[in-house]
Amino acid sequence: MRAASFLFGAAVAVASVQAAIVPHRRATTCNGHAELCDRSYGNVTYLGAHDSFAFSEDPFALARDQEVDIPSQLGLGVRLLQAQAHVKDGVLHFCHTSCALFDGGTVEDYLKTVKTFLDANPNEVLTFIFTNPEGASLPQLWDPAFQNSGIAALAYVPPHLPMKQSEWPTLGSLIDSGKRVVVFLDAGADTDRSVPYILPEFEMIWETPFSVTDATFPCSVDRINGPLSTEDHMYMINHSLNKDVLGTGIIISDPKDAPTTNGVPSIFAHAGGCEGFAAGRAPNFVLLDFVNLGQGAKAVDQLNGLA
Repeated sequence: MRAASFLFGAAVAVASVQAAIVPHRRATTCNGHAELCDRSYGNVTYLGAHDSFAFSEDPFALARDQEVDIPSQLGLGVRLLQAQAHVKDGVLHFCHTSCALFDGGTVEDYLKTVKTFLDANPNEVLTFIFTNPEGASLPQLWDPAFQNSGIAALAYVPPHLPMKQSEWPTLGSLIDSGKRVVVFLDAGADTDRSVPYILPEFEMIWETPFSVTDATFPCSVDRINGPLSTEDHMYMINHSLNKDVLGTGIIISDPKDAPTTNGVPSIFAHAGGCEGFAAGRAPNFVLLDFVNLGQGAKAVDQLNGLA
């Protein structure tokens, strides 16, 4: 009996060692495509929703930039969620310019909604690009929202900063590691590194101009920072068209022209105009208003060489 017990124990020990050294099963589908698993995060184009929280079906809600809610946006293939935060009664909210104009609710509740999607879709890599115009504290306001929602545990921390476009891991490795959410903040994370998964946007991503009223979307590098060259940055095209209200200088997003703006020809023309700043690379992020209109997902697939 002792020999049998010893052999059984040895077998269990061997099995445990084998289990420990067997590599984690590799993701075979990443963001909906097997072809993307071996591709660097920095060499993929992602569909983005501008002011993702500011959704309404009401055509008279002039502060809206989307018609469909967050789960619907994600269901359409959006893998970059953009939003602007403001402090309201000591709590971080996503609001359009001010919370009096459009209050999208607390950042924590927003992140909990996204966490539900991430839990149901374990082979998806998701990016946040959030704006922080009031300089809200990272450890006191931003981090608690991420921790309480459960998304902080999924957030990727790079080995060093800034990361060149060519240095990012593959989508497959991000998914396998469980760290498949990348968080960028436009202001604050460059000087405060107390929350390591909240990354400084402009040190690694440059953007084209925003609040564009020219439907030809001429390309230029509008916002950039840090030591990396323009070509070593990832980049985002702000491909949302605005209109001037009765010549007042007040601009609002333009849902009427969104099917054309979000069409393949318009997106490709904008991307093509930016290639010279990025060594011929396609944009990493295509940020759209009214993502349910037009052909945004089709354009992104084509930019990724998938269609």
